Amino acid sequence: MTGASDITIPRRDFIKATGATGVAAGLAGCSAISGERNNGTTLKFITSNDWIANEDVLVDALYDAGMPDHITIDSMSMGRTTDTAQAKYRMWLSAGEETPDVFLIDSGWTKPFITRDLILNLSTVFSNDVQETVRNEYAEKSVSTAVGSDGDLYALPLFPDVPTIQYRKDLAQKAGYDLEQHATDPMSWKEFSHAITDIYEQNDIEYGFNWQAAASEQLSCCVFNEYLSSWGGAYFGNPETNLYQNIGDRPITVAEDPVLQSLRMARTFIHGTDDPHSLDDFAGGISPASVLQWTIEPSRRPFTSGNAVALRNWPYSIAIGGAESELGTKMGVMPMPYGVTPDTAKHPLTGGSIAALGGWHLAVNPNSPRKDAALEFLTATMKDEFQLAMFEAVGWLPPKPELLTTKTARQVPVMGRYVDQLRFATQHSLARPVTVLWPQESDQISQAANAALATTAPKQAMKRLKNSLQALEESV
Repeated sequence: MTGASDITIPRRDFIKATGATGVAAGLAGCSAISGERNNGTTLKFITSNDWIANEDVLVDALYDAGMPDHITIDSMSMGRTTDTAQAKYRMWLSAGEETPDVFLIDSGWTKPFITRDLILNLSTVFSNDVQETVRNEYAEKSVSTAVGSDGDLYALPLFPDVPTIQYRKDLAQKAGYDLEQHATDPMSWKEFSHAITDIYEQNDIEYGFNWQAAASEQLSCCVFNEYLSSWGGAYFGNPETNLYQNIGDRPITVAEDPVLQSLRMARTFIHGTDDPHSLDDFAGGISPASVLQWTIEPSRRPFTSGNAVALRNWPYSIAIGGAESELGTKMGVMPMPYGVTPDTAKHPLTGGSIAALGGWHLAVNPNSPRKDAALEFLTATMKDEFQLAMFEAVGWLPPKPELLTTKTARQVPVMGRYVDQLRFATQHSLARPVTVLWPQESDQISQAANAALATTAPKQAMKRLKNSLQALEESV
């Protein structure tokens, strides 16, 4: 589950909603937990299929963390992609629907919901102590995506999401590579390209490096964003000032050389060194052309089944691939490689290993008549014991980064083996530039990047993108 972002929810089928009215009736496949408590308050919760698949454990952990017994959680699937969920949420909330009560909301599009006044201002209902805990103990970059321009908190981070490179440690060792030394000391993309190519060529395996380049939010928010950021590039100039604001006044920097270099690198991965737009001194031909249609699950499955050397994916994939029934300890994890170092990067906060910051928050429907119960639910998720239970059950990172340093976290099966890598990735993450224009800009970016990776010259594709983004920015 990711920033996770047009991310396919991996475990259950799409549950269709039938419209803005009759929301609860229109969502089939609901799963009410602890039915013996149904004389109390039932909260309708729109969430991911990962939550639903692990609901017994997660809801029991909520009760253990202090959620009152009279509250029952009735969970419903948000659908197969976050684009689907975003459209549903906007429709229901704009129509003033009283249910669902609580939403799992993508950190990447929380701010537009805040701007449109569609979700409850939690600063008006949370105590000062609760708000101070969020601001002081939660991951700062995650919290920044849940705060409005007024400085108030509108959503509660449930878990941050950051990608890593997951790789076949056994195949690397067989080929003479000790990639474990890069657990918190990232490789350059050039080193990575040569190592993965060598490992790939030494083994009878179908794929070298799997990632996601389908023309979707996953590409614009995350993969392309981290590629170009690791080369010192940016969509809108200085991320320190332009991630969430300055529409119309910020520069459009998608046609700059760092962005073009990142596209040439990715083309080299796909098309090999004979491609006219390949990058000198890089090895290539390690990614199949099918990455141009892949989202996260199609890219993950071959790796988990042992048919790829390396995979760029989110923590949920580590939990799956690292299970003893799958790759187990044959799987290694390391941070995203880098294109240039931070001291040589063109823009602040760029260069070095960059993980695209995804993640999910809990937001409350301001029209709900059950807001008190919803706040009890949210408060229970803030307890350390719940966050560690969630980490173990689903592989979702605790929103309090310091929990990853605990002995308890290190003892969690599978995920505990990789807490150092995950903490490093969280510390070296960068959010997408979300404003009210982002849904439109994201679509333009993903289409242009996909074209630049397929058949269009990167310089030409980015020049067109710059012009179209400029027109959008000036239209506001």
